[in-house]
Amino acid sequence: MKKTGAEIIVKLLEMYGIKTVAGIPGGSILPLYDELNKSSIRHILVRHEQAAGFIAQGMARSSGKPAVCLATSGPGAMNLLTAIADARSDSIPIIAITGQVNTTLIGTDAFQEADTFGLSFPITKHSMMVKSPEELLTAIPYAFKVALSDRPGPVLIDVPRDVQLKTCEFDQWPDIENVEIQESRFHTPINEYSEKMDKITDLLAEAKKPVLFCGGGCNSPVASTEIQKFLNNYKMPVVTSLMGIGALPKQSEMFIGMVGMHGSYAANVAMHDSDLVIAAGVRFDDRATGLVNKFCPNAKIIHIDIDAAEIDKILDSAVSVVADVESIFPIMVELSAEKQKKSGLKSSEHESRLKWLKQIQELKAKNDSLECGRVKDTEFINPREFINSIPELAQKAGTNPDDIIVTTDVGQHQMWAAQYYPVKNPRSFLTSGSLGTMGFGLPAAIGASLQNPEKRVVCFSGDGSIMMNVQEMATLAELNLPVTIIVFQNGTLGMVYQQQKYLFNKNYSASIFGKVPDLLNIATGFGIEAIDADKDKDWYKKAFDSKRNTPCFVKVNVCNEEDVLPFVPGGKANIDSIRD
Repeated sequence: MKKTGAEIIVKLLEMYGIKTVAGIPGGSILPLYDELNKSSIRHILVRHEQAAGFIAQGMARSSGKPAVCLATSGPGAMNLLTAIADARSDSIPIIAITGQVNTTLIGTDAFQEADTFGLSFPITKHSMMVKSPEELLTAIPYAFKVALSDRPGPVLIDVPRDVQLKTCEFDQWPDIENVEIQESRFHTPINEYSEKMDKITDLLAEAKKPVLFCGGGCNSPVASTEIQKFLNNYKMPVVTSLMGIGALPKQSEMFIGMVGMHGSYAANVAMHDSDLVIAAGVRFDDRATGLVNKFCPNAKIIHIDIDAAEIDKILDSAVSVVADVESIFPIMVELSAEKQKKSGLKSSEHESRLKWLKQIQELKAKNDSLECGRVKDTEFINPREFINSIPELAQKAGTNPDDIIVTTDVGQHQMWAAQYYPVKNPRSFLTSGSLGTMGFGLPAAIGASLQNPEKRVVCFSGDGSIMMNVQEMATLAELNLPVTIIVFQNGTLGMVYQQQKYLFNKNYSASIFGKVPDLLNIATGFGIEAIDADKDKDWYKKAFDSKRNTPCFVKVNVCNEEDVLPFVPGGKANIDSIRD
C-alpha cells in the first residue's frame, strides 16, 4: 500500500484507539491536519498550545492511558514545552506530535523554525525527529510503548512538513500489540523476589511503628486495591505524597494525611517516629521530606519504585525493589499471609502496632481542623470548609460525589484541596505536583471531562492561576462540558504572599495585584454561566445540577490573610511545622 506521512500518523493514532486530540494548526503541521479532518479522530481547537498539553494530561491522568497533543513548529512547539516538562516531572504518558519546517530548511533559520528536538530532549522521556515517512511506522508505535513502559512519561515526535506530504510503500501496518523496546536493565530480577520478600516480611514482623508511604506510583485502581488487601494483614498508618492522594480513600481509618511542607502534623510525626517506612511509588522529593536528616531518622526503609534512579538517591534503603507497585503488592500480600500462618506474629508485636496506629489516629483527631490557618474575626468564608463541603453540596444538587473528578491549579487553593477535599478514588484528584505549574487546572479539567463524559469535573483555582490559561474558557464554552470552575479570589498570589509574610518580614514584593479583574463578567463574556457564591447561597444547585451538564463558573472571595497551615519553612524538619 502507498500512504503519505500524514496518513500514516492518523491511521496509527486510530489503531491505538485515540479518539480525541488537542492542538492548534500552523503551516508546518497543516498536511497532518488535512488528514485529521478526514478521520474518526475529534480535534479540540485550543486557544494556546500549552492548554493542548494540559488537556492531554487531564485525559492521561484520569485514565492512565497515553493521550495526544499537536502543535506546529517554532512558537507552537515552544508553547507545549511547559506542559511536556510537567508531564515528565509527574510521570504522565502523553504523546506530543509537532510539525517542523521542511527537511531542506532545517538549520537555515527558516520561518517558525526552532530546534524542537534539542529543546525537548531534557524534558521528555524520549524525543525524536523523523526524516522519512517510513520512520513513522516504527516511531509512533515506539512512542506509545515508551510512554507507558517502566516509569511513564511524555514522548515527542517532531515531523517535518515534507515528511508529512511524502509517500512510501509498505506491505502491512505494524503489529502495535507486539512492539519491542529495550527492556530496563535495572528491574529487580524475578528470581530475586523471594529473597527480598523474605527480608521485607521479616522487617514487617519486627516493626513496632511501621508506616506505609504512598506516592504517585500507587495512584491507580489496581494498586489501590492491592494496597488495601495488604492493609488487611498489616494495619498501620498510611500517609501520601501530593501525587499519592487517592491511593487510599481519605475516609479510611488508616489514612493519616499528606506528608511534607503542607502535610498534616500527624502524618509528619508518624514518619518522624516510625521504625519502618514502606515507601511505595515515591521518590522522596524535597517538598515531602523537608530537612532530609530529620525525615524518619530512626526508620528502616523498604523502597519500592519502578525507577531505579530513585532508589537510594535521597535516603538509603534497607531493602529495595525496582518494580511497579501493581505487581509487587500482590506478591507481598501472598507471602506475608503465608508467613503469618507458619510463624504467626507475637501477640505483643501485634498489639504494639495497633497501639501505634491508635496513637497516630488520636494525634490526627486532635490536630486536624478546618480552622487551621483560619483568620480570626473575618466575614469571608472559610476556604477549607468550602472545599470540604463540595461532595455534600453536589449530592444535594443531584450529583453523585463518586462521579466527581477534581483538578487544581497551583497555590493556596491547591494545598487546601489536597488537605481537605475528601478524595475517595484513584485518579480522581489531578494536580501539578513536582513542577507546580500555574494554569494547569482549567485545561486539565477539560481533558478529564473529555475522557470521562459521565462525570462532573470540579476545577479549583485562584485569581492568579486562572489568568494563566483563562482563554481556555472559550474552549470550555465551545465544548459545553460539565466542568465547574471554582475560583478563590484574594487579590494576591496567595502562596507567595504567605511565604513573604513568614519568611521575608512581610515584604510583599510583587505578590499583590494592583487591580483585580471582574472574573464573573469575564466568564460570562466567554459564554459560561457565572455565580457569586458570596451572594447566592444556593450557588451549588446550579453548579452541580445533574440535569444541567454544562459549564459553570463560581467565584468565592477569600481573605488574603488566610494561611495554608501546617507550613514547614525551607531548611526545617517536617515536625517543626508552623501550625498556628
